[in-house]
Amino acid sequence: MIEGEFDVPSAGVLAGEVAAVLAGRRDPGVVVYERLLNAVAGHAYRDREGLTAALGGVPREFAARPHEVVGCLAAVVGAAVGPVDAGRYGEGTGAGWLELCQHAALDYVAGARVDELAGRLRAGEPVPFLLSVPSRPTGAVEPSDLVARLAAYGRLGVRPGPADLGLALLRCGGPVDAAAVRAAERLTLDEAPRVTAWLRRGGLPQPVGRREREAGEPQRPSRRRGARIGRRVLVGHEVFEGRGEFPRRFWSLFRPFEPHIGCPHGSLPDGRDAHTVATLPWHPEISAARLLAGVASAADQDGRGAPEFLEALAAAEGPAGPAVHLALAYALAAVPDGERAAAGRALVLLASRDRLDARLLGGDLAELVALGTLKVPLLTESLRTAAALPCGAAAVWAVLAAALPGLLACVRPQAQGALLAVAADSARLAGARGALPEVAALAGRPGSSRLVTQARRLNSVLTGA
Repeated sequence: MIEGEFDVPSAGVLAGEVAAVLAGRRDPGVVVYERLLNAVAGHAYRDREGLTAALGGVPREFAARPHEVVGCLAAVVGAAVGPVDAGRYGEGTGAGWLELCQHAALDYVAGARVDELAGRLRAGEPVPFLLSVPSRPTGAVEPSDLVARLAAYGRLGVRPGPADLGLALLRCGGPVDAAAVRAAERLTLDEAPRVTAWLRRGGLPQPVGRREREAGEPQRPSRRRGARIGRRVLVGHEVFEGRGEFPRRFWSLFRPFEPHIGCPHGSLPDGRDAHTVATLPWHPEISAARLLAGVASAADQDGRGAPEFLEALAAAEGPAGPAVHLALAYALAAVPDGERAAAGRALVLLASRDRLDARLLGGDLAELVALGTLKVPLLTESLRTAAALPCGAAAVWAVLAAALPGLLACVRPQAQGALLAVAADSARLAGARGALPEVAALAGRPGSSRLVTQARRLNSVLTGA
């Protein structure tokens, strides 16, 4: 039922892999985490006693706080090998659950599935496999795979968990699979009509994002640690219909997202990783919008970088719109080196998949520099690095061609010279043609400053002179 890289290993192999992940305390990646979570569930269903013998000695205590998914795996393992108590599990309506932060909607969804699985294991109600285990490394679930899994549940008399099924549905998307819809119509489970309707309309609709510029004038740079500069541009979206069909902890995802509303508990969550994107692989815009303020903080404050998040956004199944491109814009001028390097790789990946809107990204870069939010030397360095990647020069030039008119109007002459040097190198390697009036005007100035020299070099490339 579950094949390929998500296939269930033997109990002995599973024990070794779980021990390695728990001992390492670091993020094992989407494929490893999802495979192990599903494997623990499957072995508990088939041979709980054998699973307990294999995993019972695996330490699950941490001297230092592990990555969140490592803690989740430890909790599920503990529930699988612990004593059975049927009274400890219910449907988990979430009636007493309190939403603390609108930015953490995707974490709430993922957490609901883990809590549900652990609850079923503690109650002695294991499942043969998870409905939501991905079909692809991005987290996507093929509609045909979901229908086949539900059919197996029906044959085995297993009831789907609301959170597991909810996540599986959110992971389905893309073009409508007519064959999967017809197969879903033949399911005998109570959930069949809902699943059929969901697949027929192609899953969760894509959000209509709205860019929202922070009010006020750019702030002057401050020496105070953590002080923010500039003004941000963020992305919100309207309500999604149909939240009542999902567990209550999913509802935050369906509500309108207001990007400039702060968190009641005072700080943004750290949920920027590939697992967050894999929760909604067909909707990277939702992931990017919800966590865009965290990405921005790595550029205009002392924020933490999240390289895996950026590359997962670029590799996601769904379309890249304003939120994904703004995330890339902030990350290209982020303070952490790893964030900038990942942004360069994400830029090239988006271009290679024909998902890069160079005009949109170029406009974002020019606007954020004008707002005082991005540091131009860091942006220049990351673009130079990205241009050196395979096929990177064409992507960088496409972005700079759109950004240069705005950047040249608001950047100091010294920084302009460095930007034009990167532009000239990338344009030459990309074989670009087509003069830019702003560059031609600079090239026509007298003198031999770096600005004028690089403008002439770029203008010669573009005009073929």
